[in-house]
Amino acid sequence: MDSVVTQARSVADERFDSARIAAAVDALAAEHAGREDVFRASVAKLLKAELVEARATAQAVLLKDRHGRRCAEGLCFVQDEIIRILFEAATRHLYHSPIPSGAERMAVVATGGYGRGLMAPESDIDLLFILPYKQTAWGEQVAEAILYCLWDMGLKVGHATRSVDESIRQARGDMTIRTAILETRFLTGDKPLYDELVTRFDKEVVQGNATEFVTAKLAEREERHRRAGQSRYLVEPNVKDGKGGLRDLHTLFWIAKYVYRVRDTEELLERGVFDAQEYRTFRRCADFLWSVRCNLHFLTGRAEERLSFDMQREIAVRLGYTSHPGMQDVERFMKHYFLIAKEVGDLTAILCAKLEDEQAKPIPVLSRMVARFRPSTVRRRVPESDDFIIDNNRINLAAPDVFKHDPVNMIRIFRLAQKNNLAFHPDAMRTVTRSLKLVNTELRGDAEANRLFMEILTSNDAEIVLRRMNETGVLGHFIRAFGKIVSMMQFNMYHHYTVDEHLIRCIGFLQEIERGGSDEFIVASDLMRKIRPEHRAVLYIATLLHDIAKGRLEDHSIAGAKVARRLCPRLGFSAADTELVAWLIEEHLTMSTVAQSRDLTDRKTIENFAAVVQSVEQMKLLTILTTADIRGVGPGVWNGWKAQLLRTLYYETEPVLTGGFSEVDRARRLAIAQGEFRSAFTEWPEQELNAYIARHYPAYWLKVELARKIRHARFMRSSEQAGHKLAINVGFDEGRGVTELTILAMDHPWLLSIIAGACASAGANIVDAQIYTTTDGRALDTIAITREYDRDEDEGRRATRIGEMIEDVLEGKLRLPEVVARRAASRGKARPFVVEPEVTVNNQWSDRYTVIEVSGLDRPGLLYELTTAISKLNLNIASAHVATFGERARDVFYVTDLLGAQISAPTRQAAIRSALLHLLASEKVAA
Repeated sequence: MDSVVTQARSVADERFDSARIAAAVDALAAEHAGREDVFRASVAKLLKAELVEARATAQAVLLKDRHGRRCAEGLCFVQDEIIRILFEAATRHLYHSPIPSGAERMAVVATGGYGRGLMAPESDIDLLFILPYKQTAWGEQVAEAILYCLWDMGLKVGHATRSVDESIRQARGDMTIRTAILETRFLTGDKPLYDELVTRFDKEVVQGNATEFVTAKLAEREERHRRAGQSRYLVEPNVKDGKGGLRDLHTLFWIAKYVYRVRDTEELLERGVFDAQEYRTFRRCADFLWSVRCNLHFLTGRAEERLSFDMQREIAVRLGYTSHPGMQDVERFMKHYFLIAKEVGDLTAILCAKLEDEQAKPIPVLSRMVARFRPSTVRRRVPESDDFIIDNNRINLAAPDVFKHDPVNMIRIFRLAQKNNLAFHPDAMRTVTRSLKLVNTELRGDAEANRLFMEILTSNDAEIVLRRMNETGVLGHFIRAFGKIVSMMQFNMYHHYTVDEHLIRCIGFLQEIERGGSDEFIVASDLMRKIRPEHRAVLYIATLLHDIAKGRLEDHSIAGAKVARRLCPRLGFSAADTELVAWLIEEHLTMSTVAQSRDLTDRKTIENFAAVVQSVEQMKLLTILTTADIRGVGPGVWNGWKAQLLRTLYYETEPVLTGGFSEVDRARRLAIAQGEFRSAFTEWPEQELNAYIARHYPAYWLKVELARKIRHARFMRSSEQAGHKLAINVGFDEGRGVTELTILAMDHPWLLSIIAGACASAGANIVDAQIYTTTDGRALDTIAITREYDRDEDEGRRATRIGEMIEDVLEGKLRLPEVVARRAASRGKARPFVVEPEVTVNNQWSDRYTVIEVSGLDRPGLLYELTTAISKLNLNIASAHVATFGERARDVFYVTDLLGAQISAPTRQAAIRSALLHLLASEKVAA
């Protein structure tokens, strides 16, 4: 346990005068003698006022000195003093026993987090009332007096009353109680009683049970990480329970305290668990995390542990971060946060290594898949190198100076582990981290080191090995541009991980694409088998580097291409392949943008895209990179619809690159798509099936995935048989966290605007839309909206309300502008993101239509506002392509004037641009 509370006393004494408050309590006792209830209420009122003042002072000091640990110590001291004052009041004024019996003794003890002597502003208080024997009337009264007063003060208190015997018995059987007692700290009352508990706990519970405790705590940690999100690089981390958070530091100390019997973190130095530098890291990590946590509690006024986007900027400002060129203040703060989380992970590995040296563990391997086939061996030489040994199936150093003797070993150790499917010994990784100065200009230019690195990148388990290289710092030192994006977070809702973690995950998905067999990546896996063999390495390095220039002033695609041109020759790439890598990085967003926001049936779209990709081989590579990139953004971002759009774009463009636009080829693909539908959907007679297929335009058959086509067919038939003028089918996509509304209605010039308005009125935010019209004048639109409720039944009811509203508007029973305006008036606080609005109006993307591309901060009702504004500008919307990327909305509209012509007058284009920019910049909903 940290002996911190006494150190905090001098600071806290300035803000909490215990003697004065105790005297005031004595005065209240005299004033209200014989009226216990009034006395208790008066004491609670007095102490609550003092606590409020102490907390306000603590927050003011925290904002000034930004020292979170000191704040937590001071708040803990204040709480200690309050409990001591209450104990005195209970035993002297309420239940005074002039000659106490042997049973009328009590020790009040802090346990759990409170027992550590550190307390966040809104943390719970955990108390243990220790009695010598069983519960007595006196003990029950004293404990109740203290607890009721604390509850009256509005505090959250966890408590238990037990004898020493009972505490020992329960600690043996319950790991939670055992951990709580491990962290006890004496507050007030009978000190010998507390000492007896500690002595017996050490002797009767702890001794001989270290392995059991360590195993349980590490298992708890894994489960906690699973609940909070496995990666320590999730962009909205949990400061307390997330990977690399405070609870991981607590687990470290629990284990150390249990195994090594230390009472203070400084003793970890004496026991040789940490060296001086690592101990300083431990303290620094704790100080930083406590600063974040205390500010988070003060800011929200509750025990909030999740560092959400709307909190991040506020905390960054409180902690004194400022914006630098290319990086916002909040991004610099979060980069620091993730670096701290990484260091917490390193400390965990060091302690686990120490424990593993002292007791045998199950044999680890790099890939769990082959674990069962690996025979157990203790120590032997690694094949191909005398510098490394296999130590219990982990790669370790044969001698302490292997890196100094040959710096290439700094890369070689990772390749040998990968090649021989070995895990990494923590001692070896510790030595790697301490030897980073050896990764210098000379090593970066070494041909063997670069060859080994490319082997790592393009071999099995590359994701695992690259992550270890990143965690030790080798990857960022060997490729210095990568070092700049380590732990960098992008302040947006689209990316789920830090930049470095995203790039490493993309390599993992690229390997999954190459292995094949996954329904997620059918097209990309097929193309991977067809690319030229020499381009395999090109694809891997382009995937690793595609976001390497994030956080710079220059566009990251252009800057990333420059990085590739400098780096690739060093890695052994020819001039032609280097240029190909640079091109892939420069264009890595192009295919995704075109697929999701352009009309893929428009010949001009395809010709423009073909002009960018230039050859089928380059398009293959770009398709595979785009697939891995979208999949690596985070769960739910890649889906069947996006896969189908990429597939359509690829196969629409291929004929153009192989000898001109071919309608015959398109007709063949249309026939294949319709044939697939016929084979999979055998529920209807042939005549009905033929009539149904004829109802859809070619674009529908080429762009919609098969499973959705089948759902549409069933939905349209059942709706029409029931005689519905308007029908809505509700579906739930758990992976994306959205509710899908499929709407069948008679086509109407304002239908999209009406649907968008109805969604806005119900508070539903549209994240994407697929809009199709049948040959007989029906509209078949699929709208994805963000979920509001956890239960599907509740979401279904909300969807029904939206459908009823659409019907009422179409029948003239409801005026949408008024309903949407009312909803807008009740809109919550603004989101913490800033997205510069952009509007592009041009005739270069289509020969028939003017294309309006709108990009800005997404908000409920935005699509309704845009479609309404476009209609008021006397424009017809021929097709709309709706997408959101986190908080950014990107909507593209193919429009004509009322006579069906393109908008060619520059003045009218400028008026359209001005009107839509004004709308994006405004928070008011168009009426």
